[in-house]
Amino acid sequence: MHFLDKVIADVDKALRVVSGVVTSSRPNPAALAGDGLLNDAEKRHSAGLMRINHVGEVCAQALYDAQGRFTQSQPLKQQFVHAGLEEEDHLAWTAERLRELGSRTSLLNPLWYAGSYVLGTIAARAGDARNLGFVAETERQVELHLTSHLEKLPPQDARSRAIVEQMRVDEAEHGAAARALGAVEMPAPVRGAMKAMSKVMTAVAYYL
Repeated sequence: MHFLDKVIADVDKALRVVSGVVTSSRPNPAALAGDGLLNDAEKRHSAGLMRINHVGEVCAQALYDAQGRFTQSQPLKQQFVHAGLEEEDHLAWTAERLRELGSRTSLLNPLWYAGSYVLGTIAARAGDARNLGFVAETERQVELHLTSHLEKLPPQDARSRAIVEQMRVDEAEHGAAARALGAVEMPAPVRGAMKAMSKVMTAVAYYL
């Protein structure tokens, strides 16, 4: 693929991600879950949590696209493509759940995507082991974050919980795959910075 074709493909992908025009390749796990009765406050709370999860998937798409684009390793490129497809499922599922809850995706999706693409590019330029280490640490933090959401979601919101549970399983597998491919542990300051950025994102995305 020529450079201009790659740029066009990347821009098209970015526009689809930030606008929410994506489809899943796997059935939505919420399809088999009952739609429990939620009052208005519970709907707003579930929507806030699912908006955070949707933003996380917007960021994941940007990270994996950049990391796959700029790595020189073919096995890594294939892993990023595979993981990116599963993350795209998450993106579609969370967007669908937000619509069911009468809510919307984040107004700041273009900003989340652009910032994550820059981070993914930096990670890829740091070499394969660090690139994979960034993935492993990201997925570790995301898995913990999803576990906390299972505790925070209303117990009767079975549809949101089914989606989050499947996301947690997939994220754990992505982290394990990165470690198997040779990920190195990120230095403590980097891990701390990643956690701090995540806290800012979640605090803002809950409302915006």
